[in-house]
Amino acid sequence: MNNPATGPATGPATGPATGPATGPAPSPTPDKVMQLITGGWACSILGAAARHGLFTVLEGKPDTVESVAKKTGISLRGAQALLDGLTGLGLLSLSGGRYQNSPEASVFLVKGKNSYLGAMAEVMLEDFGTWQKLPEAAKTGMPSAANTADMEDNPFWHQLVPAIAALSYPIAQMSAERLGIAKAGAVSWLDVGGGSGVFSAVWLGVNKQAKGVQLDWPNVNKISRGFVGNFGVADRFQTIDGDFHTTDFGSAKYDFVIYSHIAHSEPPVENIAVFRKFRKALKPGGTLVINDFILNDDRTGHPFAMLFTSQMLVATKEGSTYRQADYRAWLAEAGFKSVEIVPTPTPSTLVFAK
Repeated sequence: MNNPATGPATGPATGPATGPATGPAPSPTPDKVMQLITGGWACSILGAAARHGLFTVLEGKPDTVESVAKKTGISLRGAQALLDGLTGLGLLSLSGGRYQNSPEASVFLVKGKNSYLGAMAEVMLEDFGTWQKLPEAAKTGMPSAANTADMEDNPFWHQLVPAIAALSYPIAQMSAERLGIAKAGAVSWLDVGGGSGVFSAVWLGVNKQAKGVQLDWPNVNKISRGFVGNFGVADRFQTIDGDFHTTDFGSAKYDFVIYSHIAHSEPPVENIAVFRKFRKALKPGGTLVINDFILNDDRTGHPFAMLFTSQMLVATKEGSTYRQADYRAWLAEAGFKSVEIVPTPTPSTLVFAK
């Protein structure tokens, strides 16, 4: 037995035990490993349930398997399989023959809510083929996806862009509060690679004088205009079609620049290059806002952020999950003097640079 203060014991104990016997450590069980092995089952069950709207029909209305099958238009056998699986996963509860959404399912899996993540489960379900090739990607260091993240006409964007908006929605709210967007007056911003436009939708919603500009590929900007329009703020939202690697952002034009979930797709040299362009595009005193999955300097962090490194392996040619130290170094090299890194309640981390 080791004593932290004095080191290892050198002989047998000579007196009666003074505390509870510890006994041998419990033997490992296979539970965690089996959960991981069958993770594809869980994703498939969740993705299928989301696609057929099971959580939506159950919201606020506990119901029987027969009724769920009828309302969703799926077979009775299929409904039973999905309901059993979802109950086993803890996303539903069962009482008196009626199934009911768990609190997590109610918040994140009911269609129509800003926090809806069901579409992301569907995206992951469709992407199984890519992940099946992870062993080869790990061997070669090259992506296994048929369409990589740097492709403008990647049809995957039409699924992914709206699906992941819910991930950034609370971050957009948090950053707006931290920056005082609501009371900032007639400010403007450039959202580079803005995807769904969720940052502009939220920020424009709290500031009626502001104007938002998004730079992204044409097919993505089309999605964002529809998304932002649903928030009733499209009249103050502008899109620029283009590739941010080659597009000129202008000089001293914006109060804020937003770079959300793009840095992880880029190699360090490209992130430094775009950070320099951001520095030039910002007005004096302006702020660059980065939102991404960022690891601690020892490469620990949120489990999702750590798993995301493999997503970058299979989907990008040079992307990765980067450390806080990487962002600090890149931003300093690009001319930013002040860098604040702020954790969030989500897997994402916010970075504010001036």
